[in-house]
Amino acid sequence: MSANSFRDNVSNTLDHAKVRARRAFRFTMWSLLIAGLLFCIGYYIYRNYTISEGTRTGTLFKISKKGVVFKTYEGQLHLVGSVMITSQSTWDFSAQNARVYEDLQKYEGKNVKCYYREKVDAFPWQGDTDYIVYKVEPFQ
Repeated sequence: MSANSFRDNVSNTLDHAKVRARRAFRFTMWSLLIAGLLFCIGYYIYRNYTISEGTRTGTLFKISKKGVVFKTYEGQLHLVGSVMITSQSTWDFSAQNARVYEDLQKYEGKNVKCYYREKVDAFPWQGDTDYIVYKVEPFQ
């Protein structure tokens, strides 16, 4: 075996190893990207999943827009049937958007019926609570 054929053999082996390593690296990167994307989609669906829907009725006594990074609409309702305002007789909620917030401002101090969805764990831009009010109407 001559020196040139030995070098050619080693060179071919190294080139083949580089190609295999490049393919393995690409496969690993694509696999990680797809796995990360699937995880993010699943996590988003999980956090936005509605675990309950319903209504709450009471006197709306607080509605505000607050937040440092994410401005959200937060409110409190004094529930019907409770005489004193305690932590158990108030219901904290977040309004879904500016339209609902404006509707809530009209009814501050009045009896209202709030339609809400309870999320598993609301994202910070959705509000401070897991209860997201999407509709409000006056209640007699």
